[in-house]
Amino acid sequence: MIGLWDTTGNEVVKALAAERRSAGGVASGMALTLIVVVDEKRVREAEAAATIAAAAHPCRLVVVVRSEIERDRNRLDAEIVVGGRLGPCEAVVTRMYGRLSLHAESVVMPLLVPDVPVVTWWHGEPPAEIATDFLGVVADRRITDSAQAADPVEALRQRARDYAPGDTDLAWTRITPWRTLVAGAFDTTSDRVTEATIVAPPTDPTAALMAGWLSSRLGITPRRVDSNEFPRMREVQLSCANGDQLTLTREDSMAVFRRTGQDDRALPLVRRPLGDELAEELRRLDADQVYAEALGATAGLRGLDQRPPQRVHVWKDPATAQRAEAGVTAHTGTSGEG
Repeated sequence: MIGLWDTTGNEVVKALAAERRSAGGVASGMALTLIVVVDEKRVREAEAAATIAAAAHPCRLVVVVRSEIERDRNRLDAEIVVGGRLGPCEAVVTRMYGRLSLHAESVVMPLLVPDVPVVTWWHGEPPAEIATDFLGVVADRRITDSAQAADPVEALRQRARDYAPGDTDLAWTRITPWRTLVAGAFDTTSDRVTEATIVAPPTDPTAALMAGWLSSRLGITPRRVDSNEFPRMREVQLSCANGDQLTLTREDSMAVFRRTGQDDRALPLVRRPLGDELAEELRRLDADQVYAEALGATAGLRGLDQRPPQRVHVWKDPATAQRAEAGVTAHTGTSGEG
């Protein structure tokens, strides 16, 4: 590992090139560049997930930590790791302080691997509009996680309003096992589904996307039953035109499948580590049309996959926005006293 403190972008590029030469074959064959936007307290968690994902998708990992944007002095610290503890990837962990953190692209752009796709992953709450973050505009694929938001279901709706082909969300990735089991239940029948019920906590984004998926695939409006019995989606019930009832119920790391006239079956439904979820999303770098349809159904919006995939960067200074909001609050408070 190479540590560079109070450095420049040019020095980071030079140090990475030197480390690649010394590493030899470990540093060749990069399939993509993965940009991770993360808070300082979650850097190790993001690195652990990226290490798992890099085992399947060798990549250059660029971690961007933005801090203290109102600090008077700009500063850039960086760590460079090629191979080693992060597996078959090249990693540059950048910590940006002061106004430099608002121009992270000036440091990141020279670090992108030439002629390979760019994926940006926000490990935390993403910007409401991805176009306000140049690190999202430059990416071919953009991975968010609505579960990290204060209101996950509303965050999903915002993802639909802001959607462009190439976007995805880890809440969608987390229902892949559920979708596989539901689809597999119809391998031996072609009976039409007339009703669907989903039992889950009211703030579970995976349940919202499951309802959107069933709606977009089956042309029905699933019924939601709120339950805090389990921290995540608990059950999916389907009613068929021939009277059959199909139910998938989560039981720890298993799902119990019940069907009218058949014995109950126990099926695997293991919650995967974050790195496996990330690796799944890195398998495809084109737009996910099925996700777009499910997300659109969740938010009541049509034609998400027909939007242009490119975004135009919209400059936003969060420091200015915070000061403006504080000014409005102060003005409102003063008016209230009168």
